[in-house]
Amino acid sequence: MTVSTPTRGLPAPARTSSAVARLQDLLVSGVAIAVLVFMCLPVLIVIPMSFSSSSSLRFPPEGFSMRWYLQVFNDERWLQALHTSLGLAALSSTLALVLGGFAAYGITRGRFFGKDLLQSNFISPLIIPSVVVAVALYFALAKIGLLGSFAGLLLGHTLLGVPYVVLILSVAIRGFDIRIEQVAFTLGASWFTMFRRVLVPNLLPSIAAAWIFAFVTSFDEVVITTFIAGTHETVPKRMFNELVLQVNPSITAIATMLIIGSVSLMALAAWLGRRSRRGPGRAATQ
Repeated sequence: MTVSTPTRGLPAPARTSSAVARLQDLLVSGVAIAVLVFMCLPVLIVIPMSFSSSSSLRFPPEGFSMRWYLQVFNDERWLQALHTSLGLAALSSTLALVLGGFAAYGITRGRFFGKDLLQSNFISPLIIPSVVVAVALYFALAKIGLLGSFAGLLLGHTLLGVPYVVLILSVAIRGFDIRIEQVAFTLGASWFTMFRRVLVPNLLPSIAAAWIFAFVTSFDEVVITTFIAGTHETVPKRMFNELVLQVNPSITAIATMLIIGSVSLMALAAWLGRRSRRGPGRAATQ
């Protein structure tokens, strides 16, 4: 009498579905990597060209040289543009953080008619084309006499940063357990005390990430700046003006520094975002 032994492992349909799932994962990963490589191709070209010893733009570079970086840092106009960009981005991102932070709290915790419409209004600068926002700011600032002033430029860049702050902090506040706020009120804390000593410390990673997004947005902006800046010159605006006149190889050095700075700040913002999701005070899942 022959006794048949049961076959080990998964049944044939299960093994087939598992193989199909692995194949789908490989295809999705391959497409994602291909898209990422395609998007990074300009970066892979610009960075080596910034270290070229040639007097014109050539790829691949003929030799290694730091001449274009030295030219940038020895040019007073580039240094002034960098100073303006850093100061403008720091001030506008801080102002956007304050205004957007209070707006995000009111929208998230408030119960009033038209809350969704108000939130859409805060996010609208992300949807409307930049040139439309630039034209609107041009006429609005001209009406109040701030066109071409640093104050008007600061207002314009703050307007660009607020939507990012509202989006990021709305998610963070919504994920923060409201019962912790209620306990603080029960113990006699005022709203300002609760906000300063309970909410803000728990949301610091998200607050920092929101500030970074607003900072990078302001630093890289060129369309709105061109319309309302007047004689004030930021790094992106000067790059645009240089490209209009001639293709100067020093542009590649500036572009490389902007790429490295933006990627570093975005990586820091992503790390802060992951840390905020693991932080204390998260709303309990049912």
